[in-house]
Amino acid sequence: MLKALPLSFVFIVFIVAVASAQTATLKAIPPPADVAAPPADAKKTSSGLLSKAIEPGTGKAHPAQTDLVTVDYTGWTTDGKMFDSSISRGVPATFPLDRVIAGWTEGVQLMVAGETRRFWIPEALAYKGQRDPKGMLVFDVKLISFTQSPTQAPADVKKAPSDARRTASGLTYKVITPGVGARHPKSSSSVTVHYSGWTTDGKLFDSSVVRGMPATFPLGGVIAGWTEGVQLMVEGEKARFWIPQELAYKGQSPPFGMLVFDIELIKIN
Repeated sequence: MLKALPLSFVFIVFIVAVASAQTATLKAIPPPADVAAPPADAKKTSSGLLSKAIEPGTGKAHPAQTDLVTVDYTGWTTDGKMFDSSISRGVPATFPLDRVIAGWTEGVQLMVAGETRRFWIPEALAYKGQRDPKGMLVFDVKLISFTQSPTQAPADVKKAPSDARRTASGLTYKVITPGVGARHPKSSSSVTVHYSGWTTDGKLFDSSVVRGMPATFPLGGVIAGWTEGVQLMVEGEKARFWIPQELAYKGQSPPFGMLVFDIELIKIN
């Protein structure tokens, strides 16, 4: 990409975005009747987290601690005051599950896609009295979907496999998921993509997937390996690229060495 963003910056952006959204006026969603205290049929874990399934989901798979989850949620204090809601904002939230309060990290792992669950999260598993909202928090959470976190590097990150294709420039790539159609972008095209990038030791240095926001840019304005590689793709395709240093940042700025990117071409603008 134009510039590699440290992962810490990614999460700072996410936190600031959430904080800004919370300062906006949100349409209040009425609290559930059991907001003040969990009912007798709520299930309690060893940590003290209480929950109750409101609507069943589909399948049997559960997200892992580091997975990227997409959810809709509303949160109340036990006096019935709503303090946050993705439903009121009209935009589901996407984030790595291990980057939120402990009650969320534990609780969402109990869920399957499509499920809605109510959580009563004690202060020790929420903000620990260090910031508002204080005390026990009550959340209705719908798990829309989840995917393996891009912080987990692919197994072939160190070296391209034998079935990867190599171009004359030295760029190596492999199609992960086929796309649709036959139209390819040009070097002058603007494209919208999702991507994650690693160094060959498996360290994630940038990811639009983690940020939860696709990137749009002119294809002629990025590193040479991207300009060449994305032109090989069609819309809907996901491919993995091993980009040698001379087609990346040329040793002039980090990240140095060969870079590995998973790129999904969402749209040719």
